Amino acid sequence: MAGNDLIDNLVADWKKERPELDASAMLVVGRILKLGKVLEKRMDRVLKDSPICYSDLDVLATLRRSGKPFELTPKELMQSVIITSGAMTALLNRLEKLGLIYRKVDKKDTRVKRAGLTKKGVKIIDKAIEDRFQDAQETVSNFNKKDREKLAELLKQMALHFEKQEIEVKKKKQRA
Repeated sequence: MAGNDLIDNLVADWKKERPELDASAMLVVGRILKLGKVLEKRMDRVLKDSPICYSDLDVLATLRRSGKPFELTPKELMQSVIITSGAMTALLNRLEKLGLIYRKVDKKDTRVKRAGLTKKGVKIIDKAIEDRFQDAQETVSNFNKKDREKLAELLKQMALHFEKQEIEVKKKKQRA
């Protein structure tokens, strides 16, 4: 077993200072928060030679994995990325100025502008996603396949639990 880390020390300190509190959940939550920061820094390094940032990658990758013609509405994009609608508009405007996407009026609903990847956008996201997946492989390389699968399942359970809680909160607000 590995030695103590910052989170072990944090929990031990709270156990001494406030023994009536159960800080054990921080062994998981604290590490997830810390890992989130580490993974963000890794993404910055992966994309340092690219004209895009992580939120760009998220949107471009969503368009790319949608299949030809690599077009989605802003609403469809919002279902696959974690940014606000205002931020989405600004991001799409920026990607359009960079020549990575085009916007066109939707044939079914002329109030909606679809976003699509340009050839340049496909080239940029294909390279960036290769780098991203390679980094992801390196990130989990210390785990064997079975441990990766178990960790993935546990994290999925946690994420689904939070999604369910969010839905319940929204329902309560709608009833109020």
